[in-house]
Amino acid sequence: MKIKYLLYSSLFIFAFSSCIKDQVETEIHSYSPEEYATLTKALDLPQEPLDYMLELPAHLGSSRVNSEKHQATLGRVLFYDKRLSKNEKVSCSSCHLAERAFADDKKFSEGFDGGHTKRNSLALGAFPSFNAYYGFGGTRMFWDERAATVAEQSDLTMRDPIEMGIEDLDVLGDELMQIDYYRTLFDKAYPANKFGGFISNKDKILQALDAFVSSIGSYSTKFDEGWAATGNPNSSFANFTQQENEGKQLFNTHCASCHNLGPGFSTTITNANNGLDMVYEDKGIGEISGRSTEMGLFKVPMLRNVALTAPYMHDGRFETLEEVVEHYNSGVKNHPNLHEELKAGNEAKHLNLTQGQKDALVAFLHTLTDTESLAQVKYSDPFKK
Repeated sequence: MKIKYLLYSSLFIFAFSSCIKDQVETEIHSYSPEEYATLTKALDLPQEPLDYMLELPAHLGSSRVNSEKHQATLGRVLFYDKRLSKNEKVSCSSCHLAERAFADDKKFSEGFDGGHTKRNSLALGAFPSFNAYYGFGGTRMFWDERAATVAEQSDLTMRDPIEMGIEDLDVLGDELMQIDYYRTLFDKAYPANKFGGFISNKDKILQALDAFVSSIGSYSTKFDEGWAATGNPNSSFANFTQQENEGKQLFNTHCASCHNLGPGFSTTITNANNGLDMVYEDKGIGEISGRSTEMGLFKVPMLRNVALTAPYMHDGRFETLEEVVEHYNSGVKNHPNLHEELKAGNEAKHLNLTQGQKDALVAFLHTLTDTESLAQVKYSDPFKK
């Protein structure tokens, strides 16, 4: 009896151990050897999809943003794939360069057929968390705020006759599904036993792009290091130079009323006329709404990585941060829709900073640069060269 009991016990332990081993192997290897071989013919992807979770530090609220890893992986591949344009000449990444905080280094971006966009590309890497910024407070997309979601923004961009020129995203999805590695990526991101047939190819593409873009975050800056050490963004930072601390104080006095750098994820003011011109050829939000009070109003951008995202303004008119600072120092025009924060009584406000103060403000803006977060492999081009 004892021998029989020991035999049953041994068999149970062996079977249980085998189940655990199988479970562990299933968890570690998201792709079968055949699937992984298919993927790696064209793509430089790891055996296990990368983690697309953002965990913000305590000084930014300790919140967590988690993009589903298979959908974000698919989104990453789509983001860098030129098949998403009509003639396969440009991708999303053509106008949103990772090394430029996902902005463009050109005044106007070049579309699929050589045409140029009407406005400068907004940076996708200008936030502690892209998802948090566009997930709360009614914050909208594009300089003229015509899109409410990442999916809508991506849809409009791909179908734009200058930018990418795709006429039907469902047809695009069908074409992508003819490619063996895309079949694997789509199947992993949208398994039939979970999603069934209820999501169109178009929505899968847009949702996957959303998952990738929403995973972008940037909070490893000299500014964040100083803030985390002191617990107070307004105090003097030991890791700053005297010039950078002076610039921070000037920023808090003159700029923070519009450009939030704190734990809130939206700019203090979401859109404004900032006095670039007295007459605007590009009407901005007013061009969409038709309201006279919104003529010349544009999105107020976040400023993380701003030193990487030149040229500046909706029309890319300023090549350097020095030019931007000089605009607010002496160049603001008294447009009828000029934002109240830029007025002194009934006139346009000029800061009248000294050269030393202007230099200090620019020095502080450079402390908002993150040389670590956006260089991660998970944001890079996955296609083999």
